[in-house]
Amino acid sequence: MRFHKLLRYVTALAVLLLCGCAALHPVEPAGPLFLTVLHTNDHHGRFWKSSKGEYGLAARKTVVDRVRAEEAARSGQVLLLDAGDVNTGVPESDMLDAEPDIRGMNAMGYDAMAVGNHEFDNPLSVLRRQQGWMDFPLLAANIYDSSGQRLFPAYHIFRLRGLTVAVFGLTTETTAVVGNPEHIKGLTFRPAVDEARELVPKLRGQADVVVALTHLGYAESELPGVPKTGSEILARAVPGIDLIVDGHSHTRLDVPAQESGTFIVQAGEYGKFVGRVDLLLEGGRVRLAGASLLPVNPDGEAVPEDQSMLALLAPFQEKGQDALRTVIGHAAGDFPADRAVMRSAQTALGSLVCRAVMDKTGADAAVMNSGGIRAGLAAGPITYKDLLTVKPFGNTVCTVDMTAEELAEYLRLTASLPPGSGGFAQYGGVGFTLRGGRVGDVVVNGAPLEAGRMYTVAVDSYLAAGGDGYPRVDNLQGFVNTGFTDADVLREYIARSSPLDPAAYAPAGAVRRE
Repeated sequence: MRFHKLLRYVTALAVLLLCGCAALHPVEPAGPLFLTVLHTNDHHGRFWKSSKGEYGLAARKTVVDRVRAEEAARSGQVLLLDAGDVNTGVPESDMLDAEPDIRGMNAMGYDAMAVGNHEFDNPLSVLRRQQGWMDFPLLAANIYDSSGQRLFPAYHIFRLRGLTVAVFGLTTETTAVVGNPEHIKGLTFRPAVDEARELVPKLRGQADVVVALTHLGYAESELPGVPKTGSEILARAVPGIDLIVDGHSHTRLDVPAQESGTFIVQAGEYGKFVGRVDLLLEGGRVRLAGASLLPVNPDGEAVPEDQSMLALLAPFQEKGQDALRTVIGHAAGDFPADRAVMRSAQTALGSLVCRAVMDKTGADAAVMNSGGIRAGLAAGPITYKDLLTVKPFGNTVCTVDMTAEELAEYLRLTASLPPGSGGFAQYGGVGFTLRGGRVGDVVVNGAPLEAGRMYTVAVDSYLAAGGDGYPRVDNLQGFVNTGFTDADVLREYIARSSPLDPAAYAPAGAVRRE
């Protein structure tokens, strides 16, 4: 322990000589102080370890407890923060509205969490219930309700031994586009930079350390017409922030980034790592004394699981397992959903999802966003759990009647969404050419588009309400929300159509871009 303490102070001295400093503080603690910030982001329901023995809250607690014990031995102080998106990704969590995840975070002693865009995958009533489960504040300075009041606390002041830390939250403005329109109706997501410019001077007068807990994304937004905020831009635009703990882009920053004297950290995704940042406060200045990503059982390495956490979570994991394990069909080959491919090209899985909703509704065509397809299907048995992983959001299937002209325009608008974004469209029942921003050679179910004819198009409720930048259609005459959940529709189709041959769903020539 003596050697470790000496090493930490030598590291701190080296960083003092090499790193730029943050803003001066109004309060000067007597003597040097260490603050350790532990951080996670984009948890997405991974409360239980994976089939490979990776991550999970029980192993994460072991990692966190080790750091806390180490810091307690040298009178250091620890804050544990999460940068948002506790929801959506694993059926066992989704079915229970992330209650096991939140109960586990309570048991681990989280101090604060930012509101992520996926917190709005559920109605606000569910989010409020989740907030009630939390023993820690849920922060977002830039989300306002229809009355102009903040929907959540903007910040929280932590008064530690000889040290005051202000943590404020920010949520990506792109939630207004990618969030479920039914769940964000009446809400305003103000520019994060504007809110930070108002808050930071106020917080600097109250705290020794100012931390922005953000769900903005390290990379800039790719959505057209959406402000390109991002944590880098925030750091450049708003002086006085010592540390930005970020999420949303699932970025693994092995070494903190630095912009304009502000350090930026992000720990990848799913709790694969716990980020650690060691700050040294001396003479009214905040400096970086060290940082690392602490692995949580990557490739099944031996970080033991905390037994008290396992006892807490096991009943949640076991609940409903019989239903989830039910085999509903078979795949004769893989239907991959690699993010880079799914969001830039037509895929067999996209065709399968579209064909399922067309079969259920009798629609002439179907359009789905690639971001709504969250996992692939492997060759072999397909369980209900597999389908809930592919389609985890619980959207309902909708249809809308369009004239030939309206359909052509809808295809043009959806095909114009940029590759790489979650809005990149997958199509069923149609083929067309996109040339110079114009749609031509439209074919519906093998026949040329007929002027004056009405066509029925299937979409999900999220897209119908304008989600992911899609044209809104739920206000059009001839719109019907069937009430069928997308995962259940896919389950019925697979049960009838198994075994599924990927070659039969090859989307050859669906969209030709010239």
